[in-house]
Amino acid sequence: MAERKDEILAAAIAIADERGLEAVSMRSVADRVGVTPMALYPYVGSKTALLDAMYGRIVNEYVPDLAAAADWRERMRSLATAARSLAKQRPWVVSLMLSRPSVVLDAVRVTDALYQALLDAGVPDADVPRIERLLSTFFLGYSASESGGRFGARTQNPRGSRGQLPEGRLPGHARLAPWLDQAPDWDAEFDADLRDLEALILAKASRHQS
Repeated sequence: MAERKDEILAAAIAIADERGLEAVSMRSVADRVGVTPMALYPYVGSKTALLDAMYGRIVNEYVPDLAAAADWRERMRSLATAARSLAKQRPWVVSLMLSRPSVVLDAVRVTDALYQALLDAGVPDADVPRIERLLSTFFLGYSASESGGRFGARTQNPRGSRGQLPEGRLPGHARLAPWLDQAPDWDAEFDADLRDLEALILAKASRHQS
């Protein structure tokens, strides 16, 4: 039974890799495996259960082993880097993660790893769930923006676009033009964002300890 379920999950993930998550259906997976759609239900239960199982399989594949990472910063960065890497290699997974509750066992383990990192940093217990949501939102949001094209190469000159706007319409853009016109270094920006989050966590821990 486990072997058959593995085959079904592999087929569903292959379809998502090839054609996107919207192409995954009980019928498309059944066609790939060579059975009828009804034959899938004893192994995956439902379309929702299939998506959850895909989510769990991918998370388990990409999330690093954090057991040897003693420092909480290293654990947090490893999870952030894993999310970014996963989004680059399999963009469809981000939409799945953003649309599915974190109830899959492997996803719960990731959340627990972030909980423990924050606790080890000295964040007060009452603040840990909120800070974890902040971190997860950044990890997934940055990864989705990068893989989805929001952070992609510009297709038009931003200065020219600003020139088409009424004078004084966007004073913030006008003031920041020298920086907005520079090509971003996404790796450096991601690293700087993580350092800012680390500083926020340390500030929260420091106020708790003082």
